Amino acid sequence: MKTARWIYAIAALYGIIALVPQFFLEGAAAEASPLGAVSHPEFYYGFIGTALAWQVAFLVIAWNPVRFRALMPVTFLEKIAFAVPAGVLYLEGRVSEPVLIGGAIDAVLLVAFIIAYWKTPKNA
Repeated sequence: MKTARWIYAIAALYGIIALVPQFFLEGAAAEASPLGAVSHPEFYYGFIGTALAWQVAFLVIAWNPVRFRALMPVTFLEKIAFAVPAGVLYLEGRVSEPVLIGGAIDAVLLVAFIIAYWKTPKNA
């Protein structure tokens, strides 16, 4: 249970640190874009907001992994949803290395989440 607590708490902390500044960096994201603008700000802010909400879910799981073990497989999907597209888009030359690195971090967290699930007992 300690393993799951640490894994989910660290994932949440990393996510919060990585995501919150992006609310204030739309201009920098636009400069980094090949189009020179964020063409759909609703997708930009929606992505960040949704990802940030997941960090809260990770904190909830870290608080009581046994109680919220059933939610853990859903967190696998949350990590796959970015890791796989980031890798594929990079191979197609459609995103930059920083996006690939973000996807790789999510892939590592996916493996950690699976380990946490295996190590968390079904009942206290």
